[in-house]
Amino acid sequence: MGARGFTLIEIMVVMAILALMLVLISPTFSTALPGVSLKAAARTLAGSLRHARSRAIALNEEVALAIDVDTRRYAIVGAKTSGKLPGEGEIRLFTAQSELIDATSGTIRFFPDGGSTGGGVTFIDGERRYRVLVDWLTGQTSIHE
Repeated sequence: MGARGFTLIEIMVVMAILALMLVLISPTFSTALPGVSLKAAARTLAGSLRHARSRAIALNEEVALAIDVDTRRYAIVGAKTSGKLPGEGEIRLFTAQSELIDATSGTIRFFPDGGSTGGGVTFIDGERRYRVLVDWLTGQTSIHE
């Protein structure tokens, strides 16, 4: 009478096949969903811009969010809030002339009344394009595809 169950070798063979399938299939997921990381980055940046605006209103002082396209980083000036922009694709910053630090970096400044200097960031990867815009009058942040 044979014992029921699987041998260690059978289990190891199945695990090896599953690992091989995972290695072969995982690159397909990233190409099957292009632009997902750009959209997530746009949402995260928009959240940080909204946080900077809320901070300006709550503290009753100007708050700036600095963006550096070359290093692909951003941070709220004087706070611990910072983030990283995606490594793939092209990123374009546009802001008020007075807020430009150089050709690839600058700030978007929020005022205690909720307004801002305005501006935005565009994420481009092939045909996909996400624009995070800050209205200068209201300081409201929006995302456009």
